[in-house]
Amino acid sequence: MTEKNKIARIAGLIYFGVVLTGLFSLMYVPSKLINYDNASLTFQNITASETLFRFGIAGGLLCYILFLFLPIVLYKLLRQVNEDMAKLMVLLAIISVPMYFINVQHELTALSLVKNSAYLNSFSTEQIQSQVLFYINQYDDGMRLVHIFSGLWLFPFGYLVFKSNFLPKILGVLLMLGCIGYLLNSFGRSLIKNYSALGIASYISLPASIGEIGTCLWLLIAGVKEKQVQELTQYDKAI
Repeated sequence: MTEKNKIARIAGLIYFGVVLTGLFSLMYVPSKLINYDNASLTFQNITASETLFRFGIAGGLLCYILFLFLPIVLYKLLRQVNEDMAKLMVLLAIISVPMYFINVQHELTALSLVKNSAYLNSFSTEQIQSQVLFYINQYDDGMRLVHIFSGLWLFPFGYLVFKSNFLPKILGVLLMLGCIGYLLNSFGRSLIKNYSALGIASYISLPASIGEIGTCLWLLIAGVKEKQVQELTQYDKAI
């Protein structure tokens, strides 16, 4: 196995961890616990399944810890294609990490309200329930900002995949389309009232989902085409 293939497998493994923890913390846990229209039900769900809520927070933290290292490994794999684009990919990806860690404080605050500390005795149950949902909504709004950069980094990443010749071009196209999808959904939720009710968000995000999962599995299972990597390396040395 060549050095590039080792790097590709490592990137695929890290990417796989990002995908799994992301699906768990950003989709599975909210679908089981959060009802954005019912503060009382959300509070009851979190109280009854506090461990799941805690695992959701931990899963999100692990997701973005892994995501901190993913673009760095991908940079080592793709920098020979276009170093400037590879640097831009790393920059746009890493910006989202501190944004997420700041935003997750809203979930931790919601958890502290659920734990019924002594200082909450002066508040009614309805007030506490409303505050829990308020902070969860603040977290959800914060993720809109995080997802802007979750989308932006996909364009240089997709460009590098498309131009590499040692990874499938269709994955590069899907990643670049995924960037556009992320941005459309982020701005759509900000500009259009009841955007989620339109039912188009899942379709717009489909290229990103297919592109990212497809790239993750390709790197993990297939690696890179060694002949094309060698040709690129020889060309890079020649210039």
